[in-house]
Amino acid sequence: MREQDSVAAYLVQAALHRLRDNPARLQQVLAAAGIDAAALTAPHAQVPAAAVSRFWLAMSAELGDEFFGFDSHGLPNGSFALICRGLIQETSLGKALPRCLQYLGLFIHDIRATLEVRNGQAVVRLSSELADPTLKGPAEEIFLSIVLGVMCWLVGRRIPLNRSRFSTPAPAGQTTPWHWGPLVEYDGAQSEVAFEASYLRLPVIQDGASLRAFLRSCPQWLVVRFRNDSGLASQLFRALRSQPSDQWPTLAAIARARGLGEQVLRRQLAKEGFTYQEIKHEVRRALVFNLLRDRQLSISEIAVRAGFQEPSAFHRLFRRWTGQSPGQFRSQLHPPPRS
Repeated sequence: MREQDSVAAYLVQAALHRLRDNPARLQQVLAAAGIDAAALTAPHAQVPAAAVSRFWLAMSAELGDEFFGFDSHGLPNGSFALICRGLIQETSLGKALPRCLQYLGLFIHDIRATLEVRNGQAVVRLSSELADPTLKGPAEEIFLSIVLGVMCWLVGRRIPLNRSRFSTPAPAGQTTPWHWGPLVEYDGAQSEVAFEASYLRLPVIQDGASLRAFLRSCPQWLVVRFRNDSGLASQLFRALRSQPSDQWPTLAAIARARGLGEQVLRRQLAKEGFTYQEIKHEVRRALVFNLLRDRQLSISEIAVRAGFQEPSAFHRLFRRWTGQSPGQFRSQLHPPPRS
C-alpha cells in the first residue's frame, strides 16, 4: 500500500451510520483511524488507504461486526477468516465462488448473492432487502468488493469486470470508478457484476500460509484494490482516455516522463494487479461502451474509433466481453440520463 492510495470518503461516511447517535463513540473510532470528520464531507473527498485500513479494524472492533452494521444479522468478528479457510479447500474458482456466496449468506441476511452463467458471462447478482437507499448503495458496493477481492485473491490475479449495474442512483458528486468495469449503470432492478465465465476454470492457489498474510492486510486489499482512484493504474487510465488511441505513449515513454525505469514502472503496476496492456484494453472497452450510446454512429464507425483495424476482430472480442453482438447489446442499453 502506497501513501497516495485512497478510497472515496462517502464509503467511510456510510459505514459510520450505526454511530450517528453516539458522537463520542463516532469520534473515538475516527481518532483511532486518524481521520478528520470534517474532511469526510468535502466534495469528491478521498481518505488515505492506510486510514481506511485502520478504520475498518476499529469499526469492526467497536461494533463486533465486520460488515459495519449494514445487515440486520451482521458478520461477527472472525467470520470472514472462517469463510476464507473453507474456500482455500476448493480446487477452482468455479467451485469456490458459489461456496463463498453461500457462506456469506449464513451470516448476512439482508443481501443475498447468486452466481449465474449466461452467454459466456459469469454474473454475481444481489438481492437486497435494505430499505434505506443512502445505506443500500454503499452496503452493496462493499459487499461486492469483499466478494471480488476474495475471488481475485483465491486465484492470485486480477479478474476484470465487463459490466456492473447497481440498484441505487449514482453517488452524488462521485465519478464512476473504472474498477467496476467499462460499463457501469445505476438505477437497475438489481445490482450485479459480470466477468468472462472462463475465469471460473482458474485453480485456487492459496493455502494456510498465504491466508494468514491475506488476513493481516485484507482491509486495504478488499477496498483499496477496487476503489483506489489515486493509484498509478487509475492515473494511466484517465490519461489514455483523454487522447486518441493512435497517440497512446509506450510504457517506456511513460516511464521516462515520470523519471522511472521501465521495469520499475512495470513492478508498480503489478502491485496494483495490472499490466500496461491490460490498462489499454480497459480504456478501449470503456470507449466502445461509451460510443455505443451514440445512436448516430454505426457499429463499423465505433470499431474504427476504438482503434480496431479489422471489424471482424472487434465483433469477436465484443462477444467475449458480453456474450452478444454489438448490435444486440446496444438494443438493450438504458438510455443515458438527462442532464
